[in-house]
Amino acid sequence: MRAILTPQTRCRASIARCDITPPAGIYHRMWGAATHDRATGVHKPLFATLLWLEPESEDRSQALLLVALDHCILDHADIELIRGSVAAAAAARPEQVLVTLSHTHAAGLMSRSRSHLPGGELIGPYLDEVAELCGALAREALAALKPATIVYGHGCCNLAANRDYFDEERNQFVCGFNPSGKADDTLLVAMILDEFEALVATVVNYACHPTTLAWQNTQISPDYVGSLREVIERDLPAPCLFMQGASGDLGPRVGFVGDEPTANLNGLQLAYSALAALFSLPDTSRSQFVYAGPVVSGATIGTWHYQPLDQAAARRQSLWNVIQWNEPLHYRPDLPSRAEAQAELDRLRQSEADALAVGQTELALECHARVEQATRQLWRLEALPPNSFPLRITLARFGDALWLFVPGEHYQIMQTALRGRFPNQPIIITTLTDGWQPGYIPPADTYACGIYQGKIAAVAAGSAEQVIESIAARMQSLIEAGDR
Repeated sequence: MRAILTPQTRCRASIARCDITPPAGIYHRMWGAATHDRATGVHKPLFATLLWLEPESEDRSQALLLVALDHCILDHADIELIRGSVAAAAAARPEQVLVTLSHTHAAGLMSRSRSHLPGGELIGPYLDEVAELCGALAREALAALKPATIVYGHGCCNLAANRDYFDEERNQFVCGFNPSGKADDTLLVAMILDEFEALVATVVNYACHPTTLAWQNTQISPDYVGSLREVIERDLPAPCLFMQGASGDLGPRVGFVGDEPTANLNGLQLAYSALAALFSLPDTSRSQFVYAGPVVSGATIGTWHYQPLDQAAARRQSLWNVIQWNEPLHYRPDLPSRAEAQAELDRLRQSEADALAVGQTELALECHARVEQATRQLWRLEALPPNSFPLRITLARFGDALWLFVPGEHYQIMQTALRGRFPNQPIIITTLTDGWQPGYIPPADTYACGIYQGKIAAVAAGSAEQVIESIAARMQSLIEAGDR
């Protein structure tokens, strides 16, 4: 090998960001085991970041507008509200706007269905304001569009650990650190540079549940994503965009705690891994690292240097193709009806009331957590469309790279399988895009194990495998079309 090509995309790009931190006192309870309802303060701010990408030709009809929010889950109606606000401000089609979530569990449960609870009266006005702010970001990003090059790199980080642990003493699976389980440590990074090589933004794509801060925490927080951004932006002064990978069975090795320093340390670990990968990228875009021949010294030295790309490589890096489709997923045959879910909720509420009546405080707390589980099950069921779930997938080939956006929560097998099949292309995989429904989409072999993710999955076993095969087939077509 006499030349090393760093994967790149030639395009037009811009980025805009604003603070979307909810007010202290807003409804915050994300965890069934929590004993608080209202947020008591703010650990670190939440952000909305809008990345605008379009082809070099300035064909705005082919643009993608990625809106990344520091939230865990949002209802479909609010995703659509944000999408509509951005599309109107950008004069774009709604399907060009992709709303994705970092999935921080410390942002609070921002659902209008919680408006009747303490602090819930603040949720509706807050979400309306977020939609307006995202529209303003679109106008800001449109004004800042400029020619750009995206340069991609790989790294690794062992922050994420497998979280499907079997408790042998109690003969059950629990959601927590599994020291013997496999965990994908792949880290995708990118630098976005303008035509003068000035840094526009950095991108970090990594799969790890932001569940450092759990039921003990009462502070609004982006979890580890907050310190990740702070550290990267200190050394590379431009906005850092975090994109959550397929983390259904991945979480921090040290997590489910209430102390903010642990979340900060988890972010530092990922930040330094990302910085190592970012600083390994070439110091100039639109170039290749080429063997230049020997120089006779005390030894005969083999020298390498950067030189401009040839025309074929430049054309390939300008490729631009975006496809979208609905992948219909069948529901599991034993999915409870809404009536059955409501009956279970009523039963658990009565159990909680009975425990309180006789002073069994610990039992009442456990019953309350199960009431929360049953409430969310009913909430999920009410939001599912009839017959099957249309999983809306967006796949793009941007130059040398593939960008994938999928709703729901997927296991790490999605990214390991796709990257294993296409090892020569950087693949940025972003889950929880345009909605968290249908929830978890775990591999078929988890359904019979009693794992939480498998127990609450709405779609049938085999759905994960179906999605991977469908995406892989379209990736192959995009690669073949670009290589012709």
